[in-house]
Amino acid sequence: MAVAARGAHTGDFRDDQAVRHVSSAGLDELDDLLCELRSVDGLTERKRGVFSRGSRAFLHFHEDSSGLYADVRIDAEFERMRVTTKAERKRLLSVARAAVRR
Repeated sequence: MAVAARGAHTGDFRDDQAVRHVSSAGLDELDDLLCELRSVDGLTERKRGVFSRGSRAFLHFHEDSSGLYADVRIDAEFERMRVTTKAERKRLLSVARAAVRR
């Protein structure tokens, strides 16, 4: 199991709180976001819901009873962002686009 990372986007997560990789049903819920991410220049979807930038892992998803989360590489480290609501998904898309432009 993955463990939540510390960072500005982790929300209510504690760093000892385990989560699992997102299920197929969770990815179905994120389908609109996945379509948007597929259109970002510089990102490649290696498998459904797992994106890379060049040869480096860039973004993937997790879920637990509190909702859906994305781990996105910002600079050298992954930051966990909640992506359960439309507003949270919009924020992730904005952060991902900005990170790719760097």
